[in-house]
Amino acid sequence: MEPGRRRGGISLRNLKTFDSLKNSAYRFYFLGMVGHWGSMNMHMVTRSLLVYRLTGSAALLGFMALANAIPQVTLSFFGGAIADRVPKKRVVQAGQIGLAVVAVSVAILLTTGYISPQHPGSWWVLIVDAVIQGTIMAFMMPARQALIPEIVGREQVMNAVALNSLGMGTLRFLAPAAAGFLIDTIGFEAVYYTKTGLYLSAVFFTSFIPTTSTTTVRGGSMLADIQGGLQYMWREPAILAVLTLTLVTVVLSMPYMMLMPIFTEDILKVGATGLGVLMSLSGVGAMAGSLVLASLPNKKRGVMLLASSLVLGLGLAVFAFSGSWHLSLGLMVFIGLGQAGRQTLGSTLLQSYTDAAYLGRVMSINMMDMGLSSLGTFFAGLLAENIGAQWAIGGFAMVLVLLMILTLIFIPRIRKLD
Repeated sequence: MEPGRRRGGISLRNLKTFDSLKNSAYRFYFLGMVGHWGSMNMHMVTRSLLVYRLTGSAALLGFMALANAIPQVTLSFFGGAIADRVPKKRVVQAGQIGLAVVAVSVAILLTTGYISPQHPGSWWVLIVDAVIQGTIMAFMMPARQALIPEIVGREQVMNAVALNSLGMGTLRFLAPAAAGFLIDTIGFEAVYYTKTGLYLSAVFFTSFIPTTSTTTVRGGSMLADIQGGLQYMWREPAILAVLTLTLVTVVLSMPYMMLMPIFTEDILKVGATGLGVLMSLSGVGAMAGSLVLASLPNKKRGVMLLASSLVLGLGLAVFAFSGSWHLSLGLMVFIGLGQAGRQTLGSTLLQSYTDAAYLGRVMSINMMDMGLSSLGTFFAGLLAENIGAQWAIGGFAMVLVLLMILTLIFIPRIRKLD
């Protein structure tokens, strides 16, 4: 066998795991996203735990998620239309600045003691925070995703998106544990000040990305743009199938993140540090999955998307009923693996199959996943209040597993996608 070559003719030297980083514009994009990912992964631990410690209510966790979901779901269409009208870099930077302002505002209210158990109603601030953040994300996220093909070109989209997932997974490994440590040693305000700094670093690095000239929609009304985008998606069966699969998976799988404090506080009893460790281990799985996907050719991506969602559902179904700390740690790796595969492959397929003129609007639907995950959390929180968090999360996961098996068997359109 020729040195450096494996069976099947795939040369190890030809693996292109980090190809997109050779592009200077993508390097600045990636560095900008590091600050954003770090802050968002700290956020996953911090806000839900803070609300739960202030109120002890699963239903209020769900209500906070709903407050975040409503603007993301209702305004993402407009975010997608804006992404097809104006330079996407500017939209991303404006969003990062807005998120920094929100984070420092909460930090100041924590420092002054307004948000505390001594002020029982102070949780309203975090609901407002959720609404504002959801609004910013609705306008920012479609542009952030649609910017990638403009920077790297269509052939490198899967590599670039996988490296994005690798960066996100790495920060998911580091940031939640760091947030848990900061909460236990200093307090919640330390996390919010750190988040502010991370968002500002994102603004700095994003400023070095060349302003792309791709604006595919000119003139006309925003509502007409949205209608045109929806008609395009309806005419494209592959895009519609991937969007539907992705959004269903999100609704059924992602509520576990917001309800995780119930597991760590009441079931596993491991506190904020334990919560950070669990979320960090999901980052290990995400990193592993992203490295593999970044190295693979553009083949059988539909099958891999279904397999990733299946792994995610199975991992969550077992985790939900686990009372063992060590078993839960191991399961989080598989949950992260499935989640990274679902995110990377769904986004890659959409960016690969969508016409450039409609990319911002298509990605606005895909980016509804964050809003829909919060909407799923609202219903899961209500269920958890009545039947317990284990049955709420476990029931959602079992439905996901069943749907993925049925899709794999009966919907060949998705599994045939390359």
